[in-house]
Amino acid sequence: MFLNSKEVKLLTQTSRTTEEQVIIVNDHDIAIGVEDKTRAHLLGVLHRAFSIFVMNSAGRLLLQRRALSKYHSRGLWSNTCCGHPRPGESINQASRRRLREEMGFDADLESVFQFRYRADLEEGLIENEYDHVLVGLFDGVPKPNPAEVAEYRWVDPTTLSLGLEAHPESYTYWFRISFDRVFEQSNQFDV
Repeated sequence: MFLNSKEVKLLTQTSRTTEEQVIIVNDHDIAIGVEDKTRAHLLGVLHRAFSIFVMNSAGRLLLQRRALSKYHSRGLWSNTCCGHPRPGESINQASRRRLREEMGFDADLESVFQFRYRADLEEGLIENEYDHVLVGLFDGVPKPNPAEVAEYRWVDPTTLSLGLEAHPESYTYWFRISFDRVFEQSNQFDV
């Protein structure tokens, strides 16, 4: 695959600032290698990821709006937290690490399902992920990292469902396709 000049520029700029690697997997989520995170998103190779949905005891979901400095899906609303496990790191370890890094708190998390999706994003990036979805409960006050999160809010599922229907473009691709299934599979977050 050949990269255009914009893609090469993005790859070289990001390579200087991060050495983060993702786990490349096959269709059955079996690890077959590692790749630089940016290169994996430029090439569109299937890699392992996770998405976290945290509710409070009042039944509201904690959403975040991605920081404008993020490398893709900037400024869009999404689930509480998401990311990629590092080589040698379990989904549980990685998800709790990212929850602390992005939202400034820790919570017990339960895996509810996995799904695979592919989406073409801005600047020639491609999300091709085997995504592990986890749910948790938290009643405190998040302390989000401003480099990761522009803002956050707690939203009841009914209001959120109406917002997703009316303005899907305001939400990340993976969130739009996983939201309904999360609530079906997790029994309203009885974790």
